[in-house]
Amino acid sequence: MGWFLGLGSAGLVLLALSLLFDGILEGIADSIGGLGGGLDGLLSLPVIAGFVSALGFTGAIATGAAGAGVLAATLTGIAVGALVAWLTWRFSRALLRDGGAPAPRGEDLTGTSGAVVTAIPAGGYGEVLLYLGGQPVKYAAKAAGPVARGTEVWVESVPSPTSVTVRPVER
Repeated sequence: MGWFLGLGSAGLVLLALSLLFDGILEGIADSIGGLGGGLDGLLSLPVIAGFVSALGFTGAIATGAAGAGVLAATLTGIAVGALVAWLTWRFSRALLRDGGAPAPRGEDLTGTSGAVVTAIPAGGYGEVLLYLGGQPVKYAAKAAGPVARGTEVWVESVPSPTSVTVRPVER
């Protein structure tokens, strides 16, 4: 049982080290003539740490709680360790998948609403507060006529990266 607990603890230490050194095993495998190419992350430190920890702790539980022999505990630990390794591999692939939307651009502001924070004079510029990608951003704003502070406005166009053309919202 002591060996199993040692394996489980070693797996946890390896998992902690993987926060600092992840990617090293993939690099080594890729440098050995493409060995890592077909494995696609199966030799990563988190996957190996998950396998070793699950093997050790499952073996300790099987030996201590169930009274299983060393061979039965080892086989059970290998089965559970393989499952944990596979789940870790799938989870890390899901986290690394690049399925996000493109970065927001200024042109995305057309048709959005905002509020005037500095009054817009006739023929001049004021300031409006808009939300780009969920973040509040102030833009220089021009309108066809004067617009008072606090008025809700719609963005009609984006003539430059720092300015917009707006019109008041009519309700």
